[in-house]
Amino acid sequence: MSTSTAVDEGRLEDAFADAEFRERLRELPPSAKLVAKVLETEAPLSQGQLAEESLLPDRTVRYALNRLEECDLVGSRYSFHDARKQVYFLRN
Repeated sequence: MSTSTAVDEGRLEDAFADAEFRERLRELPPSAKLVAKVLETEAPLSQGQLAEESLLPDRTVRYALNRLEECDLVGSRYSFHDARKQVYFLRN
C-alpha cells in the first residue's frame, strides 16, 4: 500500500466520524447515503463502478452524486487510468 493510499483511507474514516459531515449527510436521500458509504471503503470510483458496487441504476447514482456534490461531501477528479472518466471521493 502506498503512503498516499494510507493517508486517503485515514481521511475517509475521519469524514464519517465528523459530526458536521454526518449532519449534512442526514438530510440527503437514501441513494446518496449508500453512495457515500461505498465511497467510504472503495474510493476513488467512477460512476459506473459506483453503480456496480452499490447495485443502483446509473441514473440513481448520477442523482446521488449530484446531491452529494451540492452539499460539498464528494469531490471528483479525472481518472489516472482513463482520463475520459471522472472518479469520485469523499471530502472532509
